Amino acid sequence: MSLSNKQKQFLKGKAHSLKPVVLLGANGLTEGVLAEVEQALHDHELIKIKVPEEERELRQQIMATIVAETGAEKIQVIGKTLIIYKQADEPVIHLPRG
Repeated sequence: MSLSNKQKQFLKGKAHSLKPVVLLGANGLTEGVLAEVEQALHDHELIKIKVPEEERELRQQIMATIVAETGAEKIQVIGKTLIIYKQADEPVIHLPRG
């Protein structure tokens, strides 16, 4: 699923008030964390993930892996926070037409 700029802008607006639902710990990106991200996407569709990694390149790799593994759409990265969206089978968030 590819989102238009209009749809991404809409989702950025919705994500503004959200708090991160997944925080990566000292163990980094594990199977358990990916499972938690999948569950959060299933429950909420639009989520924020906090990646506290200090090294920028490693942080970007972790974020890219999360997006690839979950099949979600990257909406935005603000500092150490990743915002992703994955439409549910029965969508809760109704996107504007692209």
